[in-house]
Amino acid sequence: MNTDYTRVSTSTKIAIVTGGSRGLGRNTVLNLASRGVDIIFTYHSNTAEADNVVAAVKDIGHKAVALQLDTGNAGSFSSFVQKVQQTLGELGAQRFDYLVNNAGTSLHKAFEQTTEEELDTIYNIHFKGVFFLTQKLLPLINDGGKIINVSSGLTRVAFPGIAAYSSIKGAVEVLTRCLAKELGPRGISVNTVAPGAIATDFSGGVVRDNPEVNKRVSDMTALGRAGQPDDVGPMIASLLSDDNRWVNAQRIEVSGGMAP
Repeated sequence: MNTDYTRVSTSTKIAIVTGGSRGLGRNTVLNLASRGVDIIFTYHSNTAEADNVVAAVKDIGHKAVALQLDTGNAGSFSSFVQKVQQTLGELGAQRFDYLVNNAGTSLHKAFEQTTEEELDTIYNIHFKGVFFLTQKLLPLINDGGKIINVSSGLTRVAFPGIAAYSSIKGAVEVLTRCLAKELGPRGISVNTVAPGAIATDFSGGVVRDNPEVNKRVSDMTALGRAGQPDDVGPMIASLLSDDNRWVNAQRIEVSGGMAP
């Protein structure tokens, strides 16, 4: 699915997107840029992928800066925030407007076989990382800003082998509602976006590259196909716009009607 990311506005708002070098994160970055937003995004290790996204945003007519971050290592967040402050200065700002907690990995393993180390890894990336990175960045987000935590359709639909992953994503959804209440006095809205099965390289590209899995997903989806990144990125960008200023503390599933 191809999209023309032509620049459509001249806003100077700034977003931070974790895991923005690939998949849904990359698509979100490009869709935000097309709506006039400058971007700071994180990547884990692939510098070439990050550089490609920076170049793509530049082609749209906006600015993007890629910062390396392991969102599972909360001990690195203080130094990361310092880099964010420096980068904001380079963008001519002191604060930013939007935070999208998107970075993540998957774990498909039977409950009885899941190790403590594997559970800790998922917890550190998907919950502890989201919790403390958001906490560290709060002094830099503008009043009236917006936060989106990316969850999963798997918090609603249960399959074998997802107990650890889906449970921790469920915790993120509860955290979202709590943050919406606590940050309300600052006018900051906090929502969850829960994608269904998307054809990216996530989980080793199983939905994208395995025809059997892709068909299974398509058969259980009301719109009759697996999702694409461009089904989700524009929705996130739209949710961050002022058009959705009264949407708060919500879990919004973007799945094409998966397992309705």
